[in-house]
Amino acid sequence: MFNDKSILITGGTGSFGKQFVKTILKYYQPRRVVVYSRDELKQYEMQQVFSSPAMRYFIGDVRDADRLKQAMQGVDYVIHAAALKQVPAAEYNPMECIKTNIHGAQNVIDAAIANEVDKIIALSTDKAANPINLYGATKLASDKLFVAANNITGGRRTRFAVVRYGNVVGSRGSVVPLFKKLIAEGVSELPVTDSKMTRFWITLQEGVNFVLRNFARMHGGEIFVPKLPSVRIIDLVEAMSPDMGIKIIGIRPGEKLHETMVPADDSHLTLEFDNHYVIKPTINFTYRVNYELDAAGEKGKAVAQGFEYNSGTNPEFLSVEEIREMDKGY
Repeated sequence: MFNDKSILITGGTGSFGKQFVKTILKYYQPRRVVVYSRDELKQYEMQQVFSSPAMRYFIGDVRDADRLKQAMQGVDYVIHAAALKQVPAAEYNPMECIKTNIHGAQNVIDAAIANEVDKIIALSTDKAANPINLYGATKLASDKLFVAANNITGGRRTRFAVVRYGNVVGSRGSVVPLFKKLIAEGVSELPVTDSKMTRFWITLQEGVNFVLRNFARMHGGEIFVPKLPSVRIIDLVEAMSPDMGIKIIGIRPGEKLHETMVPADDSHLTLEFDNHYVIKPTINFTYRVNYELDAAGEKGKAVAQGFEYNSGTNPEFLSVEEIREMDKGY
């Protein structure tokens, strides 16, 4: 479905964006792939790797509504990956996080509707479910904006959906590169916030594949959640350096012990499919949708009342050896 199509990705020079571009150029023949981001150096570096004639590099910020509208002219599909993501930084700089993650989200929506983009998927985070930090709260607000945007398209074909998943192995700012750096520096202990901490675990490629698949699945208004394994942080330390000591440093500002991707309060809206969940919209749209049958023909069923998808109670945990295998490429 991406052959001869124009695709734009906001925040396209990030870890997800680079893996997405690599995948789309390998398996499809897009007409254009537009990388929209604000960092000229990262764009220059990315151009040295991805120089296909289909590639376009637009300097711009999602806070700039006019530039977004210009960049989306003639675009068929949009992936909205731009965000301020660092939890402690958001706690200390709340308004900057709000400007990018909430105001920027609305700018993406407005630009997409103005240009009659076909489909838009926004990347969310497990921290948007029952948020306790500002980053999660802004992403929850962003999710709500993208879901509700399906009601303001004014009869246009434009449809919006959200993908929510957990920690990405090896992504910029994640714990795996940090631990590798500290190990290389010869430290005797690795910093662990809490020995009981767990996280959902997904590779960059799995994240990209899930997003691409959901363009075919989406009706509009869904929050797609993949079924993922969990990781215990102490198992991650053992996988990366079996003889390394642990220093408990305490939970950082706005951090959770376990992460949730489907809150119990949303169980009445949640459908289970073979390898993912769908959280249906809390509002009614002007058009009727049977979310139990997605646009790709896959069938889902309602989960039990009170169901919660939580990294601490997840039935699937990676073993130390499985973590080691997953981390090899990062």
